[in-house]
Amino acid sequence: MSLRRISIIAAAALLFTVAAVGVARAQGARTVGDFSLKNSANADVALKSYTGSKAVVVVFLNPSCAYSKLYQNRLAALSAQYGGRGVQFMFINAPINLEASTDLGDAEKLKIKATADLPLLTDEGQKVSSLLGATKTPEVVLLQPAADGFAVRYKGAIDDNPLVEGDVKERYLQQALDNVLAGRPAGVADKRGAGCLIKRN
Repeated sequence: MSLRRISIIAAAALLFTVAAVGVARAQGARTVGDFSLKNSANADVALKSYTGSKAVVVVFLNPSCAYSKLYQNRLAALSAQYGGRGVQFMFINAPINLEASTDLGDAEKLKIKATADLPLLTDEGQKVSSLLGATKTPEVVLLQPAADGFAVRYKGAIDDNPLVEGDVKERYLQQALDNVLAGRPAGVADKRGAGCLIKRN
């Protein structure tokens, strides 16, 4: 066997291994343990309280982020649509770096409010955003209960068009949810989205 042929086979094997690792990550090879957040009444809301759910969607938002406001109605609709199918949504108010965030307009007019549809939770010390690797608002992490905690099935953008809801072509979160609820692999592991940068202490 020639050296060139051996090199080609070795390169193909390496490529296959990288692809396999990517698929494993997409299927939730990474798991997270329990964490807790504070609700508006200053009571703890623990992730482990949702072990009976079919999936948990952790959503990072910020009242001063214009992107968060653009997704408010979409997120409320998703929460209502999938809530009856055993999916729990956790909306986390994450601090943002206003200086590094893209201004889409008058932020004062784009304030997102905690409502019955979007009850905002507090991530003290930004422990949860760090644990899940969230960097922007809005950003979502889809978790599924597993034997040793919660498996990460998807992380990233909600869809492919933050500015115009009517022009959305790819609904990443919805596709991942449908796949997970049907017992299929979530599909795409992550999609980078537009948003306001989360400020780290």
